[in-house]
Amino acid sequence: MKIYNKYIAAIALSLVLASCKAPMATVIKDEMKENVPQNFNQEDQGDANNNSGTTPWRQFFTDPDLVNLIETALKNNQELLITLQEIEIAKSGVLAKKGRLTPTVAAGIGAGVKKSGRYTSEGAGDATTEIEPGKEMPDPLGNFEGGLMANWEIDIWKKLRTEKEAAVAHYLSTVEGKNFVLSNLIEEVADNYYELLALDNQLDIIQQYIKLQQKALEISKIQKEAAAATELAVKKFEAELAKSKAAEYTIRQNITEKENQINALLGRYPQPIVRKKESFMSTVPQTVYTGIPSQLLANRPDIKQAELELKASKLDVEAARKEFYPSLEISATLGLEAFKPSYLVKLPESIATSLAGELAGPLINKSAIKANFQTADARQIQSLYEYDKTILNAYLDVANLMSKVKNIDQYYQLKSQETKALDQSIDIANQLFRNSRADYLEVLLNQRDALDAKLELIEAKQKQLSTVVDIYKSLGGGWK
Repeated sequence: MKIYNKYIAAIALSLVLASCKAPMATVIKDEMKENVPQNFNQEDQGDANNNSGTTPWRQFFTDPDLVNLIETALKNNQELLITLQEIEIAKSGVLAKKGRLTPTVAAGIGAGVKKSGRYTSEGAGDATTEIEPGKEMPDPLGNFEGGLMANWEIDIWKKLRTEKEAAVAHYLSTVEGKNFVLSNLIEEVADNYYELLALDNQLDIIQQYIKLQQKALEISKIQKEAAAATELAVKKFEAELAKSKAAEYTIRQNITEKENQINALLGRYPQPIVRKKESFMSTVPQTVYTGIPSQLLANRPDIKQAELELKASKLDVEAARKEFYPSLEISATLGLEAFKPSYLVKLPESIATSLAGELAGPLINKSAIKANFQTADARQIQSLYEYDKTILNAYLDVANLMSKVKNIDQYYQLKSQETKALDQSIDIANQLFRNSRADYLEVLLNQRDALDAKLELIEAKQKQLSTVVDIYKSLGGGWK
């Protein structure tokens, strides 16, 4: 017995020494997180108490038609529904890892038959053995059994608990991923809604200018008959009218496509989008408060998702390293076993039990374990870079959009002034043309410039509203 104990001790020592050679994981540091600037720019110092990213979307958006569209999208959008299933998959992963911490117990029954050769130790022994006085061992020998079997890996190195913690972190990251999809979905619905309203208003402007150009064409024909204008002027007005009518059909097609794009986000087949276009140009954009850059770490779901994936990858490396350590497994059985079914009820003779413990660890040819560890270590570094990239992109998004909000406001004001001036110039040019004091080119150029300016003004309003939506999303808003 002492010799056996020495062998067991030697094997255990070999396993421990082998585990001491487990490779070390790469030490990584979140430098990007630690070096986030204090402000988005020097002009705007920010206010930690005012951050629009924490405003619920139902409070941020006040257009009832837009709110209804968003609510429909949140119920039916296929990408969101797919993401919800990713959460369920990750939740099942947590349950699976948790299950490995507890013993596995199974119940089973079995039956078999065996015939041993007469000139073997087993066959010779059976031939000389009596089950009962005067009753030989049956040949062939049957075997009937039934009972419980248990197996349990003792988590001596906390490897299984580490794997469970990694699964929990991944599950939480999928929840944040769902929040990010929500935020993106609301932004897309709002942006497309404002683009649709802009197209509606552009269509109205085109139709107004078609009427204006039709009147100018009629005047040019009258002046031609009075010898005050030439056929060239008439043809130029006809060409300009045809160009505007062609533009009208282009906008109508764009409206159809934009409606269907919104319907796709809402997860439904094509149907009209309910909206009110009349108040579009008078809509005042929401005032957005940016807070301070460090708040992005807590508000933006994509940053939180990347942070949790980084945590999960670190835990994966730790668990992969512990694969080099020996594992301890305990197995046990308890049941009934006999060579004849009627003997199974004879107790305690038919009771069969077993209990075994196994300590095993890798000694040679550990290439598979090393490969898994190196893969986990590389993914850990990759997750860090992904996390840093997400933080950097979030900061740049907000900084760019802050600048865009200011510049688009100035652009809109100047376009408004340009539109008013060109509207006045059209009236003057038309009056001069009627009185033969201006030629058709001046009228055409004024009409073209005024039309382009009004279309650009509508586009500026759309960009003004969409930019506010974009910065709201970039601050982490939209998922609450």
